[in-house]
Amino acid sequence: MDAQNPMQTAIRGRWAVASIFLANGFLTGSWAPQIPVFLTRLDISKFTLGLLILLFGAGAVAAMTWCGHLISRHSSRTVLRWFGLCGSIGLLVVALAPNVPLAAIAMFIFGGSIGGMDVAMNANAVAVERRLSRAIMSSSHGFWSLGGFAGGALGGFAIQNYGHLPHAAVVTVIAFAVIAFAVRHLIAEDKPAAAEHHKFSLPANPLVYLVGLMALLTMISEGAVLDWAALYLRQELGADLAIAGLAYAAFSGVMAIMRFLGDGVRNRFGAVMTLRVSALVAAAGMLVAGLSPSPWLAIAAFAFCGFGIANMVPIIFSAGGNQEGMSPGTGMSVVTTMGYSGILVAPSAIGFVAEHSSFGPIFVALSGLLIVVLLMAGLAHRAEFAPEPAPAE
Repeated sequence: MDAQNPMQTAIRGRWAVASIFLANGFLTGSWAPQIPVFLTRLDISKFTLGLLILLFGAGAVAAMTWCGHLISRHSSRTVLRWFGLCGSIGLLVVALAPNVPLAAIAMFIFGGSIGGMDVAMNANAVAVERRLSRAIMSSSHGFWSLGGFAGGALGGFAIQNYGHLPHAAVVTVIAFAVIAFAVRHLIAEDKPAAAEHHKFSLPANPLVYLVGLMALLTMISEGAVLDWAALYLRQELGADLAIAGLAYAAFSGVMAIMRFLGDGVRNRFGAVMTLRVSALVAAAGMLVAGLSPSPWLAIAAFAFCGFGIANMVPIIFSAGGNQEGMSPGTGMSVVTTMGYSGILVAPSAIGFVAEHSSFGPIFVALSGLLIVVLLMAGLAHRAEFAPEPAPAE
C-alpha cells in the first residue's frame, strides 16, 4: 500500500496538469471571440489591433525566455501556480481596459502570463512522464485543444447574449477555480532547484536549439493553416465563406482527436518513429493542399496535415524537456520560445510573400519545412525518456 503512494501521487499529478492545459486552452480560446468587441470598444484600426495582438505575443515570448530560469530555481509546480493564477484573470483585465495605453499593458501582461504558464505546464508534464514512465504529452495537448474549442465555441454565444464583460468574468471564475484546484495536486520534479543556477543564462548545449528549430518549423506550418488557410480557399480556390472556414476546423478537429490517441501510438512505436511518420503525413497533406485544384480536396488535405502535425509538437516538447545536463524547465523554455516565435513572426512574413505571389506555392514550400523536421527526427530520441525511479520517501 505504501509503495502505491508515489504512483497515486503521479496519477493525480497527471490529471492536475491536464486540467491546467485545459484551462490554458480555454483562456486562449475565450480571447478569440472578444477580439471584434475589443476593436469596436476601443474604436481602433485593424493596424492598431495588430500591434496590440503583437504585444500579447511579445509578452508571451518574454515570459517564456525567463521561465526556464525560474523553474530551475523554484520547480515547475511553484512557477505554474504563480503564472496560472495570474493568467486566469488576464482576460478580465483586457476586457476592462478603457483605452489603448492601458489595453497595451493588459495585453502584454495577459500574453506573459499565458506564455509563462505554457512553459511551466509543459515542463510539469515532462516531470509526470518521468514519474509514470510513459508518455502523457500528446493527450495533455489534446486537453489544450479541447479547452480552446470550448472557449471559442461558447464565447461568441455568451458575448452576443450577455456582453463581453460578463463573459470575461465567467471565464475568469471558471479558469481560476480549475487552476486553484489543480495546482494543489501538481507534482514537483524529483530534483528541484539547483542552488548554483542563480544567474540567468542560455544553455550551452547546441542540441536543445536544434530541437527548438524543429518546434519552430512545425509551428510555422501550424500557424500558417490557422491564419491563412481560409483566405487561400476563399481567394484562390473560389470557396464561399462557410466552406473556407472548414479548412482550419477540419485541421484542428482531426488534430485534437489525434492528440488524445497520440500517447498510445508513441508508447507503442517510440517517439522518433512516431515523429518521422507524423512529419511525412503532415508534409504530404500540406503539399496536396498547396497543389489542390478544388476547395474540398484542400480541406481534406489540411485535415490530413492536422493528423500528422497533432503529435509532432508534443514529442518535440518532450525531447526539449529531457535534454541531458539541464533541467526540464530550461530545455522547455528554449524549445517553446523558438516554437512560438514561429507562430508570432511567420503570419506577417507569409502575408507579405502572398502579396507578391499566391498561397499555393507557400503551402508547397511549408511541406518542405516539414520534410526538414522528418530528417531531423532522430534528435527527438531524448523523448524516449529513461524512466526515473520514484523517490524513496
